[in-house]
Amino acid sequence: MSGAFTNRKWLDPPEFVPPAEIAEKLGISRWIAGVLVRRGLVDLESIRGFLDPDLYTPAVPGELPGLEAAVLRLQHAVHQGEQILVWGDFDVDGQTATALLVDGLRELGGVVSYHVPIRAQESHGVSLPVLRRLLDGENPPRVVLTCDTGIAAFDAAEYARSKNVDMVITDHHELIREPDNDAWRLPVTDWIITPRILPADHPLATLPGVGVTYKLIEALYTAVGMPESAGKHLDLVALGIVADVASQIRDTRYLLQRGLEILRSQPRLGLQAIYERAELDPLGLTEGLIGFMIAPRLNALGRLGDANPGVELLTTTDRGRARLLALQLEGLNARRQLLTSQVLHGALAQLQQNRALFDDPVLVLVNASWEAGVIGIVASRLVELYGKPVVMIAALPGEPGRASARSVEGVDITKAIASQANLLLGYGGHAMAAGFSIPAENIPAFHRGLNRSLASVQAAVPLERSPLQIDDYVPWEIVSMEMVEEMERLAPFGPGNPPLILVSRQLRLINQAALGREQEHLMLTIEDASGFSRRVIWWGGADFVDTGELPQGSFDLAFRVRSRSFRGEKELQLEFVDFRSIPGVIEVSEDRLDIEDYRQELHPLDVLLRLLDQPHDAGILVWVEGKATETLTKRISAEMVRRRHELAEPIHTLVIWTAPPSATELRVALQHSHPQRVVLFGVEPEEGSIQVFTSRLAGLVRYILGRQEGRTGLRRIAAATAQRELSVLRGLEWLEAQGHISLSVEGEDIQLSTGRQPDSQAAALLFEQLRDLLEETLAYRSYFRRAKDPLN
Repeated sequence: MSGAFTNRKWLDPPEFVPPAEIAEKLGISRWIAGVLVRRGLVDLESIRGFLDPDLYTPAVPGELPGLEAAVLRLQHAVHQGEQILVWGDFDVDGQTATALLVDGLRELGGVVSYHVPIRAQESHGVSLPVLRRLLDGENPPRVVLTCDTGIAAFDAAEYARSKNVDMVITDHHELIREPDNDAWRLPVTDWIITPRILPADHPLATLPGVGVTYKLIEALYTAVGMPESAGKHLDLVALGIVADVASQIRDTRYLLQRGLEILRSQPRLGLQAIYERAELDPLGLTEGLIGFMIAPRLNALGRLGDANPGVELLTTTDRGRARLLALQLEGLNARRQLLTSQVLHGALAQLQQNRALFDDPVLVLVNASWEAGVIGIVASRLVELYGKPVVMIAALPGEPGRASARSVEGVDITKAIASQANLLLGYGGHAMAAGFSIPAENIPAFHRGLNRSLASVQAAVPLERSPLQIDDYVPWEIVSMEMVEEMERLAPFGPGNPPLILVSRQLRLINQAALGREQEHLMLTIEDASGFSRRVIWWGGADFVDTGELPQGSFDLAFRVRSRSFRGEKELQLEFVDFRSIPGVIEVSEDRLDIEDYRQELHPLDVLLRLLDQPHDAGILVWVEGKATETLTKRISAEMVRRRHELAEPIHTLVIWTAPPSATELRVALQHSHPQRVVLFGVEPEEGSIQVFTSRLAGLVRYILGRQEGRTGLRRIAAATAQRELSVLRGLEWLEAQGHISLSVEGEDIQLSTGRQPDSQAAALLFEQLRDLLEETLAYRSYFRRAKDPLN
């Protein structure tokens, strides 16, 4: 690949030297002082409030339009014992907002129930059929209190009023204007709280849904003389702010800072259970770990199932129940990761096979087998990669297509989709993101019409990719912990206060290795001209290896750097952002992979022996796993046999004797061995039933405990059982839940010890998850043996 990974223009750091007194009086470097001033903080008071929440004065709740009337209505409901129904949303902002209202109102004595829509059945908003069922049933609520939704619930508000039910709306989404006079169109109710009516520079203007509900609860607590009690809910506010990618300025930043303090020091039971499953140290929790480790787990509920258990997880006071719910979360998150990877690979393949799509102003991709719950995630990745709007449509046979769209600055994707409204069943969104449903037969016409609409827009205003602002150029070898600690004084980072982007020049890629439970990330080893090397993690980078996106030759690297705690030690973590090839020194490999296919041979061992008996001028290795290893090493030299963790160096010929457990293991093996010739057999390594696997795993565990003091590596066990690492991990967790072992996992390293108290509920759930994983492997192996091109 030539140029830069994202093809974004890089903006050099502004040539600006801040007043020396700012740095001196605040005790910070002039470099950091310059960053603060460039970000709009120009006086000592505002900078002090930005750096230290103790020195910031937040706005009072009453500055939110509509809040005081809503407080009076809810106070009346609590005092009269009226049933209050909290209606939330299924993303993390909606889950946390719902949990905050439920917790807060119950503590104040309210009679509260809640409903979070199920994405596949109701989609966003207040579904009129569901609301009608709830209001027409036994013991209907007297108040419906929405959070993170409701500002477009016109029909629902009308119906609630007809049933003499009061609807109190709290929302932060964009207001809808009347088509004829440009006035705001609002639901018919006397109680609406939204920061959208505030001026853009108001301290409360960027609150997400959970931020709006917090100000409401804060006002309710204050009204009964308990203002300090609201603060314990700020952990939920912090989760929602990060997950909803809210602009972290003014009060939104302040609430996040306070919420992080609680997440680190006093996490609620549900979050403690998530920390355990994700192996997170709460004392080291950052906004980055929330966005990368916690939010995706909660979002998986809403994307692939029912988010109501997420609210239960965030409000439960039962430790055992919290652990069980967190375990369910883990299974859904693993499925989300797998589906996201599959959909991304499918989308990239479409684009590689039909390069003409890049000539269109918008990338429209359609597939009948995509999971609709993850196409929005993939669309965002493609926008990041290609810098143009993306529409992805999951068109299941016999059903309307469900679509997610993501855009770039300057292109209002919802307005463009609205131009094709006559072809759609429904749509909604804002300038940067949208969703819609469409009859399958209308998709071609929609594709053509959307292209025409955006082509006319871009003809008037040419589309330019938002540039990447560079904060500083630094030599590769001088990046230090001291530098990072200075940068982290600006944390938490996010929209409105992005992490600093550094650039080092004239580097070379030395090596790359996949990592992560699903091998979805890349660890790059990069060195400068003097040979000084560092490791850089590229989150999600493994998805782009096969598309030729890795830098070649000499390049400049844009990266973020932060500190992290590993085994009790503080260390640097560099994260890939972008690269820019240096013209004239790009190296292009002309290697061609030769493939010999013996997958249909009736007597594969005879073929292999004949193959190995032939003279070889170059090296040859046989990749084999599971019990097939024992059989094969009786017939051929053990020096030729390798398992996956032993494929570490380039080899001329790689023989794939046993079928890999998934495409990930196959890709990693080819990356590590970099063969010029591949010989395919793909025999079954051993029976793949859950009974055989668990018996084999238990035997290995007994050996590791007895002979290796309980220490081993995840990849070693995976190779010994011929299964995915995730399957092995789930199997070990099942043995732990059975009470047979205690398990500690630190990256690749595993420490086993004797058992603990059994947990039958967790064991049953883990067993089902393990069964699903093993069935996926059986299906992949079947595909590998019959596919026309199993290496792609």
